[in-house]
Formats: sequence, structure tokens, C-alpha cells
Amino acid sequence: MLRIGIGYDLHRLVKRRKLVLGGARIPFAKGLFGHSDADVLLHAICDALLGAAAQGDLGEHFPDTDLKYKNISSIKLLQKVVHLLKQLKYSIRNIDSIVVAEEPRLAPFKKKISQSIAKILALSPKQVSVKATTTEGLGPIGRGEAISAHAVVLIEKRK
Repeated sequence: MLRIGIGYDLHRLVKRRKLVLGGARIPFAKGLFGHSDADVLLHAICDALLGAAAQGDLGEHFPDTDLKYKNISSIKLLQKVVHLLKQLKYSIRNIDSIVVAEEPRLAPFKKKISQSIAKILALSPKQVSVKATTTEGLGPIGRGEAISAHAVVLIEKRK
């Protein structure tokens, strides 16, 4: 049985934080603000995976009111989500994602980000698509105040 899930996340950009996207460190003067490392891309992927398996959302599993998740790497959150999917006998078939950011320009980092996600999930890089776009100066993302990410996943129930 095949199932599709969609995920979305948005975080504000702030000074004195590292920018992490898809588990990869991206050189930039600002980072994303959040309870964890605020990796919007991994958060969107987690939500897509949880949704595909009808297991709720990231906030239900890892609430920002729980101090054990303070500054946690989103890689660990994704690993916990994948562990849950494995218990439910699901495997990931592919991930398609897009990061929306005015700055930094992400084109030079897409391959690095895709490889990072593939490595975390023990997938082939051909199973992970990472795209990037801007909002052409519109809204909080266009003003350089935030970064968002969208992800779609296909999972399959193993027999």
C-alpha cells in the first residue's frame, strides 16, 4: 500500500544562530529561531512522513513545551520519526522538497542538502529531491525575515 504525505514549516531568521537545512550547515550570517535547531526542511519532511502514516504532526510527537527537545538536532527528530515508521512497517520510497528563501542563495548547496538527507535516511540520493526558490521579495520570506520548506513523501507498507 502506497501513501502520500505533505509537510510544511516556517521559521524566523535571527542573528547568533547557525543555519541548518536538511541536516547540513549552511554558511550565513543568520540562523533559524526555534525550540530545536529549527531545521525547517527536516521539520517539513518529518510532518510529511507522519502525515503519510496518519501519525499526527511534529508538534504532537515533539512539543516545544518539552525541555528535552530544547536545541535538539532535527536529525534526531527525523530519526525518531523514521523509527516509528519502521515499527509500522513503512519504508520511504521518495522525498520531494522545496526550500523557500530570499537569502542565502541555496542553489550551490542543494546537492549537499540532498546528500545529507539521503545519508540520514539511508536512501539513495536519487530518492531525495531538494529544490530552492525565492518569493521575489514578497512577504516575510522576501524581506529576509524567514525561511520556509515544503515536502511531499511517498511511503510504502511492507508485507
